[in-house]
Amino acid sequence: MPADPLELCGDGITGFMPPAMPDSVWVLNAMYEHEQGPAEVSYHEYRQARPADGSIQPDVFAGTDLEVGIATGGGLGRAEHPGRGWRRLRWAELARRTGDPVVPDGLLPSYRCFPSAKKAGSWPLGIAPPTEGSLDRDTWNGLIAVLTEHAGPDTPCLAYYNPLMLAAVDFDNLHVQAGRLEDAGILYDNPVADFSPSNLWAQDRSWVVCTDYDLWATKVAGPPALIQTLLNDPGIEAVRLPWAL
Repeated sequence: MPADPLELCGDGITGFMPPAMPDSVWVLNAMYEHEQGPAEVSYHEYRQARPADGSIQPDVFAGTDLEVGIATGGGLGRAEHPGRGWRRLRWAELARRTGDPVVPDGLLPSYRCFPSAKKAGSWPLGIAPPTEGSLDRDTWNGLIAVLTEHAGPDTPCLAYYNPLMLAAVDFDNLHVQAGRLEDAGILYDNPVADFSPSNLWAQDRSWVVCTDYDLWATKVAGPPALIQTLLNDPGIEAVRLPWAL
């Protein structure tokens, strides 16, 4: 009997995570470093030293105060290049600098990575760490370009946003959007979700993309040729995780 999709990919609350089909790779969300370096002050120390006169407003997302507890410096949702004075900081470069692995054995790419880069759990101000739950714009554009080159612009595909991303949270009625791969780029600026899609997949299921709501990376499952292209692409940082194929 065919495997139950829920057994293979979960319930989709944070995204449907596919198994290797037959191969897979993790595309890492971008992080950035200021040209002046990582700095000694952490995001949490900066928040604690912030004026109490209300001149600097707290971070709020969808009505939720993101500044409860330690200010780690990480964000949630879509991300852009920070602008002038910032450069892309590769995960591999930070791993060499700190001695931490790119992704610790047995874990997935998330806030648990790079403990040595942080001070009491908070990133230095000079580093903009990856955001959770969404590809950054540059990585999304690069991934769509690779998929389009691999599968063709007219490939019928579908997209899914998990309910946590939407203003009207509905866990009982999940919806997908259908279209051509050539037009998938516009999904990044979906006005009802501040995230890239949780899942994007070819209608023939030859490849599947999953960006879990709680992670700093996107899993791409598909044929070996596609996976190797992603590993070789100079604009994309991707890693194989043998424990998470």
